[in-house]
Amino acid sequence: MSDESDHLPVMADGDPTDEEGGGPVKSFLEHLEDLRWTLIRCAIAIFLGVITCLSAGNFIIRVLTIPLETAQKARISKEPKVIVTIGTNLLARLPAKQFMLGNSPVTNDVVYRVMPVQIGDNSVMALVADTNPPPSVLYDMPMTLKTYSPGGGFTIAVQLAIFGGLTISAPFVLFFLGQFILPAMHVHEKKFLYRVAGAGSFLFFAGIAFCYFVMLPITLSTTAAFSNWLGFGADEWRADEFISFCCWFLLGMGLSFQLPLVLLSMVKIGLLDVAALSKYRAYFYVGILIVAGFVTPDGNPLTMMLMAAPLMFLYEISVVIAWFWSRQERKDPEITEV
Repeated sequence: MSDESDHLPVMADGDPTDEEGGGPVKSFLEHLEDLRWTLIRCAIAIFLGVITCLSAGNFIIRVLTIPLETAQKARISKEPKVIVTIGTNLLARLPAKQFMLGNSPVTNDVVYRVMPVQIGDNSVMALVADTNPPPSVLYDMPMTLKTYSPGGGFTIAVQLAIFGGLTISAPFVLFFLGQFILPAMHVHEKKFLYRVAGAGSFLFFAGIAFCYFVMLPITLSTTAAFSNWLGFGADEWRADEFISFCCWFLLGMGLSFQLPLVLLSMVKIGLLDVAALSKYRAYFYVGILIVAGFVTPDGNPLTMMLMAAPLMFLYEISVVIAWFWSRQERKDPEITEV
């Protein structure tokens, strides 16, 4: 009787291997050694990511404050104003209709800076037109970030290093984990994992981009406006709380965008189908609102709705894709490949 291994494909080194499987068979201790080196590589990648973000803290702060500037620009009133400043401080913001330039009313924003002017042998403080004022003085809702503790700057740097380091090291960590896991997987399992990883990465960064360019400016603007409506000033915010808010918001939105991936994976393995997705739509919507309420960092109902709306849209897309899959399976029942 011939040995079963005689009928298996042979690798370049002469070891038989299953064409559906991965690399050569290893002992338990060899797997532990591979796992140890995988964890070491992952730790090094995270460490280098943390150090990189720590050294680039100023640039990251600048990137995170762009949505704040966008929110402030959205609050600029169209009514002309006369603005008086001294140094970097704002002294007054007055309606332009109360002033005249010669015989004509002021129709545009005018900025005057209080500064010393030499008149003869004397120096007097006078109002001088500022032709290049900082954009912040034109905002109707000026907001500045400040630290109120000696260790505030260090706390912010640590937050940036952790969040940024984990983010930029994630592709390398996944690559090292893939090197450890993929050799033991079958070919069709590898194809499924590649598709899931690609779709998950796209959805994650799409969620971050949507939050950064759309949700953050709207949320910051409405939050400050709501504080003003209640009678509270919103011109100074704690820098550490702002950075934490932005980081958690971006991360939460990126993870929330994984909803189609989760639903469609459950459809593929048979836990859900298009009929169940359609039947329990209302329950899923309630669940989305609950998840958005927990993920939303500030508890603002408007922010929660802004987060829930795209998730509901992604849910409907998942239903459409699940229906398309079921229709293909009805046309060709032999379609089983993921």
